[in-house]
Formats: sequence, structure tokens, C-alpha cells
Amino acid sequence: MRCRGRGTRRAWVLVSDQPPRSSKLSALLPDLTPWRSVRDFRLLWTQGLVTYFGSFMAMVALPLQIKELTDSPLAVGAMGAVELVPLVVCGLYGGALADAVDRRRVILWTEAGLGGLALILFVNALLPSPLLWPLYVVAAGVSGLAGLQRPALDSLLARIVPHNQLTAAAALNALRWNAGAIAGPALAGVVVAYAGHATAYAVTVVGFAVSVAMCTRLAPAPPAHDAVKPSLRGLAEGAAYAWSRPVLLGTYAVDMAAMFFAFPNTVFPFLADELDAPWSLGLMYAAGAVGSLFCSLTSGWTSRVRRHGLLVVAGAAGWGLAIAAAGWFSNVWLVLVCLAAAGAGDMVSGLGRSTIWNQTIPDALRGRLAGIEVLSYSVGPQLGQLRAGAAAGWTGTRTAIWTGGAACVLSVAALTAALPKLLTYDADTDEDAVRRRDAAAV
Repeated sequence: MRCRGRGTRRAWVLVSDQPPRSSKLSALLPDLTPWRSVRDFRLLWTQGLVTYFGSFMAMVALPLQIKELTDSPLAVGAMGAVELVPLVVCGLYGGALADAVDRRRVILWTEAGLGGLALILFVNALLPSPLLWPLYVVAAGVSGLAGLQRPALDSLLARIVPHNQLTAAAALNALRWNAGAIAGPALAGVVVAYAGHATAYAVTVVGFAVSVAMCTRLAPAPPAHDAVKPSLRGLAEGAAYAWSRPVLLGTYAVDMAAMFFAFPNTVFPFLADELDAPWSLGLMYAAGAVGSLFCSLTSGWTSRVRRHGLLVVAGAAGWGLAIAAAGWFSNVWLVLVCLAAAGAGDMVSGLGRSTIWNQTIPDALRGRLAGIEVLSYSVGPQLGQLRAGAAAGWTGTRTAIWTGGAACVLSVAALTAALPKLLTYDADTDEDAVRRRDAAAV
């Protein structure tokens, strides 16, 4: 899309060129180039699909089991508190580790560890009287291992996928995530209701076993020849780089604020009860992924986007508005529609963040910056769970949800005003993006 008249581009113009009419439909479909051309990307994509399916089964079963054992919103929200410290420590260390060792080994061993923790949940669920404390211990362990693993996964993508295919790869990864996020929670609600928590955890164990087998087929991803051992100095170097780049800082801050104020998943079991629709719990967990999946299936246009900062801001604001509406409505079907719209907004924002990170961060710092990204991507939801649980206990479930959505919109507006360079980011002219593209072409 181009402006008429003088031919100048305006800030709201995202897509560089309008495709011919005959190709409009095909232009919306996902760009499969990374899948066709990169073997390791295909392996990671398939491995991730299997893992996500099992993980989302456990994601629904675990808070629901805590609810059944305690009947307390705060006890469910406390999962976020016990997960926070392991996530922060292991996320930062995992970023430094990803720059210093073979990234494939990090992914393989953490995946095996996650499977072992799922096995603990399975054994605990088989007890005549399942214990509460192992659920929190496993939640903390999962958070720590995920913190170690995610920087290696994120930093590996930019190494194996060509620079001009990074947005397409991010969209395909989102499509994979959404498939697991829809099927996992939707089936988990049914499985837990009719077959029990143990069966849901058993599916998770099997999924991780298959995933580990696939990870062994990945090509080695050794560190750079001048890589240094993980250290506080190295972490400080990565943090200083992020702090000196307002665009990167804006992506982290906007995402963290959006998740802190408007991540209500932890109170979904109570929302379903309040709406007199306990059958809808699995659909609530899956609804966001439905909206995100719709965006993934129509993501072909994102390969032509150049103003990715606008995607970050617009998507985060849309997420907050939709969450606020979900808390306001009392009709369960309208709530589900709003949650789907929130997922679509999160998908748009996520594509913008991922592309900016992969287009601008040097490979030597990618692991450490991915560790910082873990904090912005994950600490926000963990704190958001605690906020939502505590607010629901004080003000009621629906009030906690809609006020959080409104606070999200206000915080995104404030951060955008404070960091204007995020809105002006252009992949064709940004110095870091041009430098990274030239380095990848060598």
C-alpha cells in the first residue's frame, strides 16, 4: 500500500507494495520458504509441535489440580511467584550459556529434563491423595529449565534461517505454537474431566520423549571461535547493549507491561465457574490461540512489512483492549470471542518483536539478548498470574480481568510516548538491521 499524491510514505503505512489482484489470496497464506529450504528448521518446527501439544496438556491440568486441592485463586496465582526466581536466574544464565556452548546440546538436555519433571507430575497424580507441594516444585523446575532452553532456541533460529526469511520463520513458528495451544488445552479439559490428571501428564511425558529423539538429529551449533565462558561481565555486556538500543528496549518493555497487566489465564477456572460454564475452561485456554492461528494462516503479508515497531505497539494495545472486554462481558461466548481477539493482537505484536530481535542483534550477543528476552516474554506472565490471582481474591474475577486490560492499554501508550524510536523503526533503514543484514550476506 502506497500513499497517493506526492508519493511520500506515512507512519501508518506498513506494507511496502500492494500485490496484484490475482495474487491477493495467495499473498495472505503463510510463506513456507524456510520450511522448504532449511532442514534444521523443519526438525525444530516438528519437534516444537510435539512438545507444545504435551506441554499445553500439562498447562491446563496443573493449575486445575491446584484449584481442586485448594479451591483458592491465590494458591493458583502463586504458581507465578514460585516460577519467577528460577526463570530470572536461569533465563539470564541460559543466554550466556547459549553464546558459549553448542546450542543443540542445551536444547537436548533441557528437553530431557522437562520430560523428567512431567514424569514426576504423572507419578504424583497416581497417588491416592496427590500432594500439593510437588506441583509447586515442578512448576519452579519447569520455569528454570525453560529459562535455560529458550535463549538457545531463539538464538539458533537466526543462525539457521536466512536473514530475509526471518519474519516468515517467525510466522511459521507461531503457527506451530497455535496448533499446540489450541489442541492441547481443548483436549486437556476433556482428558482431565473424563480420564484424570494422570492421563494428561502421561501425554506430556510421551511428547517430551518423542521431542528428545528428534533433537538428536539436529546439526551441531557450536559457539563462535571467540566465545567466552558465561560470566557476570558477559551478562552485563548484553544488558548494556540492550539498554543502548531504544528499539530493543521498547520491545521488551511493551511486552512485559502487556503481560503483567493483562495475563488472566490463572483465573480462568474461576471465571468459568462464575459464568456458570465449567465446560468452557479448555476453550478459554485455547481461544487466544485460535485468534493467533487465524493471524498465522493469513500471515503472508508480514513478509512485506518494514515497520515492525508499529506491529509491536498496535498488537499489544489490541491485546489489552480485548482482555478488558473479556472481563466486562458476562456472556461466555462473547468472552471467548474477546479472548480470541486478544490472541490475534498478541500474535501481531509477537511477530514484530521477533523480527526486530532477529534483524538487529549481532550473533555474538544473540544468546545473552535472548536471555533478556526470556525475562520480557516470561517474567511478565508469571507476575501477571500473581497479579490476577491476588486481584481476583480482592475485587472479584471479572473486575481483575477488565481493569488489567485497561491498565495494559494505558501502559503501552505511556511506553510508546517515552520510546518513540520503536514506532519509527524501519527494516530498510535502521542501522543495526542494515549492519546485521550485510554481515549475514558475507
